[in-house]
Amino acid sequence: MAAKRGEKACCPGDSARCRVETLVSVDERGQMVLPKDFRERAGIGAGEKLVLISLERNGEVCCMVLMKAEELGDLVKEKLGPVLGNLA
Repeated sequence: MAAKRGEKACCPGDSARCRVETLVSVDERGQMVLPKDFRERAGIGAGEKLVLISLERNGEVCCMVLMKAEELGDLVKEKLGPVLGNLA
């Protein structure tokens, strides 16, 4: 389900959890398909922009996270908005 404006990010809190959703394959063009049931639960539609965030250890990528671009933008505004407002 998509988060509503004004709500906090979906992950913080005691009820948050991580889980393995599915196994996806990367084709020869570097593309992968997110299963329909997952896209529906996550509120991801055609043309939706996703951000790929990586974590590196010893110079190699060891973890990847996909996040809706809108959610990342909202998070940045929430965290940096007060700081940037004080600089103006």
